[in-house]
Amino acid sequence: MSAIYSLDALKFDNSFYNKLPADPVINNNSRHVDAACYSKVAPMPFPKASLVAYSREMAHELGLNPMECMTQRFTEVFSGTKPLSDMQTFAACYGGHQFGNWAGQLGDGRAINLGEVVNSKGQRWALQLKGSGPTPYSRHADGFAVLRSSIREFLCSEAMHYLRVPTTRALSLLNTGTQVERDMFYNGQSKMEPGAIVCRAAPTFIRFGNFELFTSRNQIDITKQLADYTIEYFFPHLGKPSKEVYLQWFNEICLSTARMITEWMRVGFVHGVMNTDNMSILGLTIDYGPYGWLEDYDPQWTPNTTDAGGRRYAFGKQPEIALWNLLQLANAIYPIVEESKGLENALENFKKVYDIAWRDMMTSKLGLLNFEPETDEVLFQDLVRNLKNTETDMTLFYRHLCNLEIKKVTDADQLLTITQPAFYNEDIEPEAADEIKTWLLQYVERLKKDGKSDKDRRQQMNAVNPLYVLRNYLAQEAIEQAEAGSYTMIHELQEVLKNPYEEQVGKDRYAKKRPEWAKQKAGASMLSCSS
Repeated sequence: MSAIYSLDALKFDNSFYNKLPADPVINNNSRHVDAACYSKVAPMPFPKASLVAYSREMAHELGLNPMECMTQRFTEVFSGTKPLSDMQTFAACYGGHQFGNWAGQLGDGRAINLGEVVNSKGQRWALQLKGSGPTPYSRHADGFAVLRSSIREFLCSEAMHYLRVPTTRALSLLNTGTQVERDMFYNGQSKMEPGAIVCRAAPTFIRFGNFELFTSRNQIDITKQLADYTIEYFFPHLGKPSKEVYLQWFNEICLSTARMITEWMRVGFVHGVMNTDNMSILGLTIDYGPYGWLEDYDPQWTPNTTDAGGRRYAFGKQPEIALWNLLQLANAIYPIVEESKGLENALENFKKVYDIAWRDMMTSKLGLLNFEPETDEVLFQDLVRNLKNTETDMTLFYRHLCNLEIKKVTDADQLLTITQPAFYNEDIEPEAADEIKTWLLQYVERLKKDGKSDKDRRQQMNAVNPLYVLRNYLAQEAIEQAEAGSYTMIHELQEVLKNPYEEQVGKDRYAKKRPEWAKQKAGASMLSCSS
């Protein structure tokens, strides 16, 4: 257990602020920022802010006494109203490719970094307020965030952590006590919504886009300075920066990104806006905007209304988009490496590692002892095809599949009954039903080859196939209750999602299929980037 401190005893180091070039201009106007990794800017004060929720576990990670989170002082600090004296606040400068097109300078348009806490174990945690006011990178936006998007970010950050998906974390969620105007659907029908601030935490918030911006401006000295800083603080095991070390570093980024995408695919998470400015250099899930959970298995589904036409960021495309984004990062660091072959090898390695990781993930999800290429590749592909052809709840399908008892199997109809609760349509088309039954019979024969007990297989499957995920409609219900003044469902969801793999007494409602009303409801089906 790390040492537990009060707010004033938190140890700040602030390496990003102290080691990298700053914007010499001190004003908060939206503008072009040149040759700087960040701009100094302070969060706006929100004297009427109040606590909605906090993460006791994240407080422990920082070395902060969780009891402090319930104090007025905590609310003042993490609303940006009264920052701690050791905090050096700033907004980072970066660019990125958005929906496949170079967007130029982007930056922290509504996020303000507070600094970096180093806990008693030597772990570094950068803290960042999202929704705390305008920065030089806000462009035409106001820098604020609304309660609905902030609830989604807070809950999902912590839920993903307990699902064992690499992710940024969330310390707190505050209501600012102000109203923010938003046009949720970009249709000219804006309305006032309650404002909110999430305090996000990660070892660093450096993105692919940080490197892209400086290379695009031919400021290679800053690209190198940023790369050297990143290696020194977050990849120290690689040693002193050199061309060889840059290649090793890029290869590690490819590997960590492959692992992250594999975990997304395992639990059915769809990021929704995989722009290069939303890709973490550490392989963490970052920027929870219009994300969604794959409820009925549709590889072409995207939660982002902006992406509804091209479906660039659909569930099934996430691996190839990750590779495309890595290619853009490779192009950005090429001037300091000057060796294309090594970068190309790392990209090829991403594909190999992801293919193996996906295979191993599917092996585990199906409770198999080992992957057998002569049978299992076809078994996996046939399963994916069947799930796609019939509206099937992905999460519940795997949870019900584990209940299969080999010695009690008598016929295909019995097998279909076991997985029936995962299907959205009670009456499956006869042809589709026959294909599913054929697959289930093949699966049983494959399990017999392993000789594993039903109990051991069930234990393996339930350890990787969650029962509770942050379903889109549940998040929307929590949002609507919060907007009406009740935070009870936020707190209950927060607790349930801490233990996603084990059945919890009295929590059945959090493990049910998407109701019919949620299929087309805004917020429960698709979302825009507006927040």
